[in-house]
Amino acid sequence: MGLLAVVALVGRMVLLFALLLLVPLAFAVGHRDLAEAAFVQATLFTAFCGLLMSLMTRRFRRELQPRDGFVLVGMTWLTLPVFGALPLVLAMPGLSITDAYFEAMSAFTATGATALSGLDALPLSVNVWRCFMMWVGGLGIIVLAVAILPLLGVGGTQLFKAEAAGPIKDQKLTPRIADTARAIWGAYVLLSLACFLAYRWAGMSWVDAFMHMCTTVSLGGFSSHDLSLGYWNSPLIEGVAVLFMLLAGVNLQLYFVSWRTRSLAVLWRNAEVRAFYAVLAASIALITAYLVANGVYESPWEALRHAAFHVVSIATTTGYASYDYAQWPPFAPLLMILLGCFATCAGSTGGGIKMVRMLLLLKQSARELVRIVHPNAVNPVVLGGRAVGDRVMQSVIAFMMMYGATLVGFTMLLLFSGLDVVTAFTAVIACVNNIGPGLGEVGPAVNYGGLSDFQTWVLTFAMLLGRLELLSVMVLFTPAFWRK
Repeated sequence: MGLLAVVALVGRMVLLFALLLLVPLAFAVGHRDLAEAAFVQATLFTAFCGLLMSLMTRRFRRELQPRDGFVLVGMTWLTLPVFGALPLVLAMPGLSITDAYFEAMSAFTATGATALSGLDALPLSVNVWRCFMMWVGGLGIIVLAVAILPLLGVGGTQLFKAEAAGPIKDQKLTPRIADTARAIWGAYVLLSLACFLAYRWAGMSWVDAFMHMCTTVSLGGFSSHDLSLGYWNSPLIEGVAVLFMLLAGVNLQLYFVSWRTRSLAVLWRNAEVRAFYAVLAASIALITAYLVANGVYESPWEALRHAAFHVVSIATTTGYASYDYAQWPPFAPLLMILLGCFATCAGSTGGGIKMVRMLLLLKQSARELVRIVHPNAVNPVVLGGRAVGDRVMQSVIAFMMMYGATLVGFTMLLLFSGLDVVTAFTAVIACVNNIGPGLGEVGPAVNYGGLSDFQTWVLTFAMLLGRLELLSVMVLFTPAFWRK
């Protein structure tokens, strides 16, 4: 009964998803491109499936139970990419189902890893759809659903906790969870509008500005060009991208609080935000000096331009590139990928373990060192002036253990399948942390299209685990979860 109630809600989400397909369909009709029929067919089929699922399970609709939220999150993120991949398969006859699903999952998880090449030659509507999926998935389809769940007759607290990024998930901006989700989406939409206008002002066409707005504020990194932002070779466009990647890497809830209090002080008082900007500033300075010292660029200003853009792009898990940074001396690209594992803030659209977890781990390590010297000292972990409870610390440690096991396990699977160690390890890091490009055969100058089907499915699951923060998915595989 509980599973059927979840299926009923998934059916209604699929129906709503069919409405999203009208966006690329409008572009296809307006530009009369070759994918128009594909989007018509995909829209009708998606609407039919959603309606059928809803009608067949309408008797089982009820209020969600605590465990239902995790099932719904997992089922939604597995199901919607199927319908997201459908127009890609119909519009690109040579595209395999595996690569199409990988592309859709990459978009929804805001990873930015692509299996497609020849992006400049694709129908406009296909590129719009890839980027628009990323915009919707960037903040989370489930958070969007929470905002409208009252209209559908179900509650959304458990959904919000299952989807929310970061270790502390019980804080609300408003008394009602749906109002909280709407507040986050409001900040997201306003940031998107500002980014869209800034890209247009910087020299992009209206359509390119729309597509790159979708993939910048979502920290996803898809582009409509094979050269990514290097297509324009414009410091101004790169500067706009850096600005909005930095803004999107911050907890979106803080923007709502800042607007409500009419003060920006709330941003600077946040320990995670300060650490986020400090780490990026130090990394940009270090890599700039490193590139100049190694003679990669003769001009310090040119080194600063490329270092700042790529450090921010990779550290925020966006994945844009204006140059093949894999050709730099190894220290620089490896440091940037390391930053992508933890730099972004919880509550942002970025991936990785989040800066707040890294801060808590460092404070816990310092706490244990003090205990060695003073075993009886009372020395709680404090973040932002508040003591962090043991329950939160246990959650962070459990997450990190699962995170490490996931990286090792998936890397070994790819090595077993025949990939070289650099490609395997960086591909897993890039997908679990939703960064996008790795190194080796999946570097910024190439893509994931050369991988085997097995390797592609492994990385597809890695993207899903990373986007839903591991534990929300892994709990579904425990016997205790399904025990009555």
